Amino acid sequence: MEVESEVRYLVDKKGNKTDVVLTLEEYEELIEDIHDLSVALERQNDKRVTLRELEERLKEDGLL
Repeated sequence: MEVESEVRYLVDKKGNKTDVVLTLEEYEELIEDIHDLSVALERQNDKRVTLRELEERLKEDGLL
C-alpha cells in the first residue's frame, strides 16, 4: 500500500526541525517495511529452492 501525504515537521523556537509527524497509516506502513527488510536480511544466506522444488514440497504437504 502506498500512502501519499505531505511531510510535516515540528520545529523548535529557532525553526530547526526536531520531529516528523506521521499519520497512523504511514507509521504502520513504515514499521511493516522495516520488519520486511529485517526478515529479508536474516534470510539472505538461506538455501535457495527452485519454483519446481517449492511446488513439489507444497504438493507433498497437500497444500497445492
